[in-house]
Amino acid sequence: MRCRTRRQLATSILALALLGVAGCGGGPSDDDGRVTLQFLSLAWQVESVAANEALVEEWNAANPEVRVRYVQGSWDNIHDHLLTAFEGGEAPDVIHNDASDLTDFANGGFLADLTPLLPTDLLADIPDASWSTTRYEGGIHGVPFLQEPRVLVANTALLERAGVRLPTPEEPWSWTEFEEVSERLTRDTDGDGEADTYGVAWSLKEPVAQTINLSLSTGGEVFTRRDGRNEVRYDPADSAVAELIHRQIHEDGTAARGGLGMSGSDTLPGFFAGRYAMLPLNFSFRQQISQQAPDGFDWTVLPMPSGGPQHGLAQGVAPQTLSVARDSVHQQAAADFIAFLTRPEHQVALARGDWMLPTSQQALADPALETEEHGWRTGTRIASELRPSPVLGVRGYPEWKDKIATPALQEYYGGASDLDTLRDKLTDDGNRILDRYQR
Repeated sequence: MRCRTRRQLATSILALALLGVAGCGGGPSDDDGRVTLQFLSLAWQVESVAANEALVEEWNAANPEVRVRYVQGSWDNIHDHLLTAFEGGEAPDVIHNDASDLTDFANGGFLADLTPLLPTDLLADIPDASWSTTRYEGGIHGVPFLQEPRVLVANTALLERAGVRLPTPEEPWSWTEFEEVSERLTRDTDGDGEADTYGVAWSLKEPVAQTINLSLSTGGEVFTRRDGRNEVRYDPADSAVAELIHRQIHEDGTAARGGLGMSGSDTLPGFFAGRYAMLPLNFSFRQQISQQAPDGFDWTVLPMPSGGPQHGLAQGVAPQTLSVARDSVHQQAAADFIAFLTRPEHQVALARGDWMLPTSQQALADPALETEEHGWRTGTRIASELRPSPVLGVRGYPEWKDKIATPALQEYYGGASDLDTLRDKLTDDGNRILDRYQR
């Protein structure tokens, strides 16, 4: 599950990159005896690419016997490209991906178990909740190093005009209070019966990830395990946030109906124009906002609402990861390079380049991230509340998402079906798909 803006690098870049390492998988030794590791990076923002390339240069300068070759890839169709590379014995030694894509590769035996290869200080610095996103059958198949929660980005002037209480990570809004605030922010200034400013715009072009991950805030899970098997569940705790979104669109009129077909980026022009007071967006969208906001436009970053003290600010995430191909003949050298990339100070650099949060506890405490500017401090304050996305480790999830959940949720949010119909499709049809992967 990739809850981030669409990558601007063409898919063909990755295809060419993998062709470029054909025959080189497993980190060959050069004629002079030096090892060359292939590092497939999916960094795409200018600052992120620069940070990755700088760290590769730093490694190569300090480790002349184990050189790293930076290979630029793309997030587009990464799963299919890597599957082809794995099956052809041409996978890069070090692979940048995200936790939602590791399930099939780990179960397929394509990724090395990093447990005996990583230093103890790295294992201790990253919380167990993050490690659990890459742990399968008792082995660690990736180092989770960047994570991206969902936050509320809000128009400061509209919040001040409405006189609402500003939430903090320590005292967040409840979902009920969020609904009330959305109503106060919604205005029909010309009296034509149509809102000129909506309290919120939910970008629902791709509704599955946010629906599932935010269900944790009300005690939901959507995916559960029974007798060692994955099942889809959609009880009231699982559906509470989806029902709220539906209510805001179709009953309260506080959420823009136009958001149904929008991506996060699509909502930004309306946000800058004052048409939407708040946007639930992934944390990295702050970069686009900082770059595209009109002069003088004042915005703030707020935590997502809470389902109550027992749930806190829980929400699901699928961290970005660094893995080692099982076919690599230099697994320890590849793991050493990953340990270098994920040192706390390096995670800070990579996080700032991607406008995301590091998983390292030491990195989260770095003064560079303890700043109010662009909402960094809000992010670091909610990091401890983040939980593994319920979809992680669920075999068959991609098919369930594409064939069942996406159209079912789009119909529900659009008003074409009711909650009972949504529940039946997600569970009855969904479990038939999951069953095929668990025989």
